Amino acid sequence: MEEADLLLSLPDDVLVLVSSHLTPRDLSSLSLCSRSLHSAVSSSDKIWLSQCRRTPLPPHLLPRWRSGVSSYRSLCRFLLSVSPLLGLWVHQNPELGNVVLLSLGPFLSLLARRVIPQELSPRGGLRSGPLLWAPVFEILSSFHGVPHLFFLHGRTAADDHRLYPGSVLPISPNPNVLLLEVDSHPESPPFSRLAFADRRRLLDAVSERVCLKNAPLFSDDDESAAAERRASLFHVHSRVAGGRIDWRSAGLNSADRPPSAGAGSNRRSFFSVVRQIVGKPGGVSFISSKNRSSAEAATTTAAAASNGGDSSSKHVALSEFLKGGDTVGLTLRAANVRLTTYRAWPNMHDNQFALYKLPLQEVVDGREYAGLWGGTFGWPPGQPSEDKPGKALFFLLLSYEEIAGELHLIATKILEGTHYVLHPNGSAMFIVKVNEPSVDLFPWEMDGEGARVEVKHSFSGEGIANGDGFRYPGSKPGSLFEIHNGLLAFVWKESKSVLTLQRLDLEELLKKGERVPPLPPIANFAYLTKSYSNVFAGFPSSCSPSPSR
Repeated sequence: MEEADLLLSLPDDVLVLVSSHLTPRDLSSLSLCSRSLHSAVSSSDKIWLSQCRRTPLPPHLLPRWRSGVSSYRSLCRFLLSVSPLLGLWVHQNPELGNVVLLSLGPFLSLLARRVIPQELSPRGGLRSGPLLWAPVFEILSSFHGVPHLFFLHGRTAADDHRLYPGSVLPISPNPNVLLLEVDSHPESPPFSRLAFADRRRLLDAVSERVCLKNAPLFSDDDESAAAERRASLFHVHSRVAGGRIDWRSAGLNSADRPPSAGAGSNRRSFFSVVRQIVGKPGGVSFISSKNRSSAEAATTTAAAASNGGDSSSKHVALSEFLKGGDTVGLTLRAANVRLTTYRAWPNMHDNQFALYKLPLQEVVDGREYAGLWGGTFGWPPGQPSEDKPGKALFFLLLSYEEIAGELHLIATKILEGTHYVLHPNGSAMFIVKVNEPSVDLFPWEMDGEGARVEVKHSFSGEGIANGDGFRYPGSKPGSLFEIHNGLLAFVWKESKSVLTLQRLDLEELLKKGERVPPLPPIANFAYLTKSYSNVFAGFPSSCSPSPSR
């Protein structure tokens, strides 16, 4: 009996059990042992179905998604390729927060959605009203499971929601940065080697010319239309040659280009990063600033990241970039570059069209609070008051870090729903010592439903406060309380201001959320302009600032 016959003759339950203990790499190695094994492993849906069951796709959707590709192996290829992209991605600007969730879409796709800074409904609570979000981009699987088709979402000057086709470059196994670029030719210099003015001009020009006027947008809550929409997008993507245009007919030759940003702009960009990181000379801020040596290292790393890992700062001419080929198109590149972080927040470059991966720590014994939390200021939590009909929604990333040999819990602000930002994006709203119980009492005995508050654990720490201007906040003593129903509440000792949090399942909240129009395409991917207000919403927030601390 051939090895392949022996393998495939196993009962289905045994074959699934054996396959579930092998990785796709193991299966690929097995298929190299002989021609018969290669044929058997490649063509066996039973083997690859067991691999698909180990991916984030819910099991009940596997048969449906399988219907759109050539085999379960192709489905597994797509799911494993895009899995490293799943999760939270951020950018420093605007300071209110720029949070993008990448999750599996309705049908053989990956969907990127931006959470809009907002306030909660006057009825109170995260479940009382839809969470606002805007589409950023989509990645679609080919018939053979290759994540190649890319559609950027954006808004035209006439406020029409449009799609902008492009392609996806091979995805790094462990990406930490997503880059929107223009691709010319494999032998052309990297897009990151162009001066910022040239990169911006290329992105704007290409997106303007590839804009699709009649492409189908979302089919909200209509799964039966998802396959039809995907087929339509495939047809459109093919008809426009994948969004590639002749750069000569588009007027992108070097003779027409405006002057590039030179060394002066690079120098300004360099020192703008330093100013953001270092703070005032000789000072050490509780939240935002770092010592000078770490700032220099972070700036050097960020500059290298802006070049896709290439530390060379020498720009190439636009003509040299374009001469490698006749056409150009939008591309999405998921890369792994050398980045530093400060209290879970990536150090970012300020002139790169990029989103940065926000690492989420796993919940383990002794680190039970790690993850994404959301909440509002005030007690009872989420309930409006006469002077504040709506309350600003905050998203915090809770993570653990060893500081001076002690384990600390750090709450990093990644979204703020106020009308005008209170604290820098990426600030630590509070830091507590995990091994130092608080001696303070929780100020309230009852919650909003008349139930008695039960404190399970408390920790001593410090919370953010006004400091030396916006960029360099200070700190004041406070305590973190774990109370009933899994809530966390940080109370500033002096003012008794309280920030109450609950753990979030952001993907589920967005499924029930409300879609709002996106920004113009390039700004919709990465908003590089420094801003302290809500640039993503088409309506002003009526939310008042949180209590002074």
